[in-house]
Amino acid sequence: MALTGECFCGEVKYEITGPLVDPVSCHCSRCRKAFSSQASNYARVESGNLKWIAGEEKLTSYVGKHGFGLVFCSTCGSTLCGTIDQSIHGVVLGCLNEEPELEEFHHIFVDSKASWEVLPTGVTKFSEGRQPTDRR
Repeated sequence: MALTGECFCGEVKYEITGPLVDPVSCHCSRCRKAFSSQASNYARVESGNLKWIAGEEKLTSYVGKHGFGLVFCSTCGSTLCGTIDQSIHGVVLGCLNEEPELEEFHHIFVDSKASWEVLPTGVTKFSEGRQPTDRR
């Protein structure tokens, strides 16, 4: 079953035909700034599995020095997906219209979380990012 997503103003819409994998909630200071939140909630998707179905001309992006970037709606500013070396890497879970089937959610970079944030009990936490051997 395909998943759909869209920005806050509804101008940009996409469809995902493949699975979402490696869902994370990242608590690093960079994600807090990029998403204006205590953490980012994100899952990887194969770039060929995401198709823009409306508003692609409204997309704009930012790529940092490290090659990681964000794609967002130029009208409302909603962050829709992340890129690595200008290829789609994953999607921001908050823009999905449906509830995705996700494997175990991991909380990463919890040692740098905001002092005011309280993590839920019983979640899988990593002080920093995960290593490939940490992924299922």
